[in-house]
Amino acid sequence: MFGMVPDAPLIVAANRDERFDRPAVPITVLRERRPRILGGRDELAGGTWLAVNEHGVVAGLTNQPSFNGRDPAKRSRGELPLAFASWTSAAEAVRRVSAALDPASYNPCWMLVGDRETLFFIGIAGFGRPEIEQLGPGLHVLENSALQPRSAKAAFVTQLVTDALLVQQDGGATETVAALETVLRDHRPAIAEPLTDSAGRVRPPELSAACVHGEGYGTRSAMTISVPASGLPSVRVGDGRPCEHDLRDVTSLWTEQPPARLAG
Repeated sequence: MFGMVPDAPLIVAANRDERFDRPAVPITVLRERRPRILGGRDELAGGTWLAVNEHGVVAGLTNQPSFNGRDPAKRSRGELPLAFASWTSAAEAVRRVSAALDPASYNPCWMLVGDRETLFFIGIAGFGRPEIEQLGPGLHVLENSALQPRSAKAAFVTQLVTDALLVQQDGGATETVAALETVLRDHRPAIAEPLTDSAGRVRPPELSAACVHGEGYGTRSAMTISVPASGLPSVRVGDGRPCEHDLRDVTSLWTEQPPARLAG
């Protein structure tokens, strides 16, 4: 949500869907300073799927479907959120990182990069140059497909969020985050029958839910980020499906010191 809540210009709510056997840490300090960055860490390929820095820059990605799957010879897509979150503003991050980025070096993905001032959608197709679109205020739902045309899952989740926000009746950031977390817990599928994706793979209905329950694959963790008009972002994380594990406040990670290391 961008530009919709006065006391929090940017609010992000995301579930991470992945294979259950792929090791990951749901939240950690990814970079200690200049700027400090929080996010989950993929223990297999490195990097992260969603990162936020102390200045309120948020960068997250979803994978573009590929019939042959991930190319292990290419660099990890997880490097990209870290690269964008290394700058003090979203606009500067998009300008500088995109200018130096070679999409052919990475497996294809889609990204949202934003802060309290601007929000961008970025398409990285594995060739050419990154496709960049600056987004206006509103609700933007990104899954494993482009923002437009809107997928069945994105349309369904948009309606779930709209309904949840109506219940809160003009609440502030806290109420809005609570409403979004109810959507993250929803495991009703957006479609009734299997659907063939853009890579030609048949996807069962359960993968179209906000909270995915699948065989060997599904929602592994959840995160909400609230970027206030000033000050440090508030971060909440759940380790596991949000329908089974409550999200907890981890905002203290902005100021916690890392454990001391002994010299050998």
